[in-house]
Amino acid sequence: MREKEVLIIFVKNPILGKVKSRLAQSIGAPKALSVYMKLQERLNREIKDLKMGKQVCYSDDVEGDDIWDNDAYIKTVQKGDDLGQRMHYAIQDALQGSHSKVCLIGSDIYDLTKGIILNAFKLLDNHDLVIGPSQDGGYYLIGMKSANLELFQNKKWSSSEVLSDTINDIKRLNLSYALLTELNDIDVIDDIKGKARDYLLS
Repeated sequence: MREKEVLIIFVKNPILGKVKSRLAQSIGAPKALSVYMKLQERLNREIKDLKMGKQVCYSDDVEGDDIWDNDAYIKTVQKGDDLGQRMHYAIQDALQGSHSKVCLIGSDIYDLTKGIILNAFKLLDNHDLVIGPSQDGGYYLIGMKSANLELFQNKKWSSSEVLSDTINDIKRLNLSYALLTELNDIDVIDDIKGKARDYLLS
């Protein structure tokens, strides 16, 4: 058990019309909800054997009876006025506890693997931060050993500048960082390609 490491998964409560709104414009809200649930199920299968602390942070309310095992995951609700604040507070709370390394991920990256996650924690041995860049200019993973609110402030979330602005902040603060492999998150219908299309839209 990697006691000092914790993986935080940010999820949205699966409410019709509240998840994958951009995708829903193409395939409708019920299908978009189905896609989101399949992405969560795939991620759950991928990470269930990781021997480290694991937390699920819900957007609105803790789901006591869902795919995330109550015995394997600490369940909390996100707090803060925007995505940046919510991520910062989740990381800060984890680091104030017994953990010395935190990685935070979303739940809509089809190609995210436990190998990538394990590599992220390993890279934190020699870097202050690790980031998993997404093709749309954001990131799907951020990991650190010390919480820093400045990295989550003054960002245009869901824009193509999030990654570059974050890296600029890291450099300005004289922190070291490592980049993981670039992956594609699922926001619109064109993001669903290849094997992901067969799985998510079936």
